Amino acid sequence: MRIRNAFTMIELIFVIVVMGILGKFGVEFLRQAYESYIASSINNTLQANSGTAVEFIAARLQDRIKDSIIVRMGDSNLTVVPLSDADYNTTYTILEWIGADGDGFRGNSDGTTTLNKPNWSGIADLDHPDANASVLVSPETNTTKVDTLIDVLSNTSRSIDDAALYFIGSNSDIQSGYGWNGQIIDQNSTMHPINKVASQPTQFKSVIGNFQDVYEYYKLAWTAYAVVFETNTSNLLLYYNYQPWNGDDYLDGNSSIIMNNVSTFQSIAIGSVVKIQVCAKSNLTNQEYSLCKEKTIF
Repeated sequence: MRIRNAFTMIELIFVIVVMGILGKFGVEFLRQAYESYIASSINNTLQANSGTAVEFIAARLQDRIKDSIIVRMGDSNLTVVPLSDADYNTTYTILEWIGADGDGFRGNSDGTTTLNKPNWSGIADLDHPDANASVLVSPETNTTKVDTLIDVLSNTSRSIDDAALYFIGSNSDIQSGYGWNGQIIDQNSTMHPINKVASQPTQFKSVIGNFQDVYEYYKLAWTAYAVVFETNTSNLLLYYNYQPWNGDDYLDGNSSIIMNNVSTFQSIAIGSVVKIQVCAKSNLTNQEYSLCKEKTIF
């Protein structure tokens, strides 16, 4: 009997051919699978980051004073452009607005009921016997609670005496009425700087002269907000805790990073509706990936 101790030449050639085929297509398959995994991972990361950034900005824009929103092309000293008048072929890197005190308006429980009571009511009783040219009476308002909340939210750096009132229905001068071009010096402006009245928690006192252009319904504001796109670092930042009506610009406030690796930040206005877009980028591979998220705020 003849015993075979090795492969025949044909068998060896066949094995080599099969291994070559597997090597060629196997490596290609692994490469494609790896690239697909990387692309999917980058896509998921960009989706999450840009979506979070858009929602973060939208949540703060929700309580904006709608007529106050502006854009700028560079630092805070450059020309103020109302968002509704912005040239969409121009790249604006700063979006700013005055925010009504939504936290104070939502209020908190007084300890005796499950219902929340607002810290400021948003209603001025213009016929109240204690009201006069320099004092407004706002029933159900508690300026002590407003003061405490502002102190907490501003990390003890601001108080109600830094706040201002915006009267719904009043004339809105976006260039000078909000303080975008410098401190407000009279009560003819859109924003009305106020102080609290000692031992009178339902009253507001004018800081400069007598109240002008006063209406029954108002919003209380203690800070403006700025979303700033730093093109040199690709960072998107939020500035807050500053008061334009007192002569501040956004650099006088606090800041926090909303998102890194931003390729584009844009905003447009259609009437009082605002649409924002944030595009995130990634350079994990030799090819740059970019993904955008949008949000409309009514």
